[in-house]
Formats: sequence, structure tokens, C-alpha cells
Amino acid sequence: MIAALRALRRLRRNRSGVAMTEFALGAPFLLMAGLWGTEMANYALVNMKIGQLAVHIADNASRIGDTSMLQDRKIYEADINDVIYGAHMQGGPGINLYENGRVIISSLQVAPGPSGGTGPQYIHWQRCRGRKPSASTYGNEGDILATGMGPAGQEVLAMDGDAVIFVQIAYTYQPLISAQFMGSLDMHSIAAFNVRDDRDLSQIYQRDPGSPDAVQRCSVFSGTPSISAAGKMT
Repeated sequence: MIAALRALRRLRRNRSGVAMTEFALGAPFLLMAGLWGTEMANYALVNMKIGQLAVHIADNASRIGDTSMLQDRKIYEADINDVIYGAHMQGGPGINLYENGRVIISSLQVAPGPSGGTGPQYIHWQRCRGRKPSASTYGNEGDILATGMGPAGQEVLAMDGDAVIFVQIAYTYQPLISAQFMGSLDMHSIAAFNVRDDRDLSQIYQRDPGSPDAVQRCSVFSGTPSISAAGKMT
């Protein structure tokens, strides 16, 4: 009995395991904080990349078209497909843009008015790619837009005889560790560029009507594109 009491007294005075006990109690909190910080850093990085992709797509789509000194530059479905495939290459497998998101490219123009005058703003054409079931927030092909395209108070306007390429990306973030660290997984980004050169705004052409390129219609929800043996994007 006395020996047992002495052992208990020695145990009470012993401080050799305090640090390990404190570490064992604090480690879960430190681990959770570290995991949360890692997830938030990855979220910020992906969000930045989505914004860069929107700018990349809008910028490239504003430059496409054949080169001619005699007429306005025509654009082709193949040109738009090149822009879409380029975004896939730039985003890489880490983003997997078209499996986890949706890209919507719109051409904002001025509709012809009565008697040759200036009409309202409207979306002349729209092309889309991606599996995410997300519709355009700012209008669809053919829509008349009274105040332009974009968030309220920040709309962009096309000038008569010109066009603005407006790009929307909706993306579902893929957690690195766990979705429990995040609130919403949805990301959205927009970008707009004026068309750089004099462009034929009447339509989008096919380079070879006998072997047409795929049209990226907004009624279709396709994933990652590939290049066929004929060199066309599918």
C-alpha cells in the first residue's frame, strides 16, 4: 500500500510527458489548420487560372480570322474551335476545364436598324463548350440587350460596325483535400475584348462546306475536345 502511494506521488510530480501530451492535444487543430490553408491556397490558385482562361479566350477570339487587304476578315468555325482547344491546352489536366466547367463565347453587336439606321445591342452568335449545366447569365444568341452585356452597372457595349467578344466561364472547383473546407464550389469569371480588326460580322463561315468543322452549339454539353485524324476538333 505504501509503495503504491509512493508511486502515485512520483507520477504526480513527474513532468517528463507534458510536452508530448500537449502536442497530442494540439496536433489535430494544427493539422486541420494546415489542411484548410492548403485547400484555400489551391482554391485561390484555381480561381486565378479560371480568370486568366476567360481573358485568354476573349483575347484570342477577338483576333481570329483570315487576313485580307481587300475585304473584312472572315471568321470560321475552325477558328473558334482552335480558341476552345487552346484553352483546354492552357488549362491542362489539373483544371480539366471542359469536364468541370462551361465556356460561353458571345459576339455582342449592334443590330441593323430600320432604314439603315442603328439598332439595339444584341448577341449575334454564341458558341459553348463544357459539361457543366450552366446557361449564359447575360443573354443567349439572338437576344436584344437594352443596356449591353455584363453585370448591372458594368455592362459593355458594342459600337456600330464593330463587335465585342464576351466570354463567360462557369466552373465547379474540385477540392484538393475535402469539400468540407469550402463554402460554395462554384466559380464564375467573365472577360470582354473589342474585335481587333475589321471583321466580317455577317456570319461564321465554314472553310470547306463539303467537310464542315464542328459547330460548338450551346444546346450541346460536350467535354474535353480531341483532334481527329483529319485534323478537326471533335
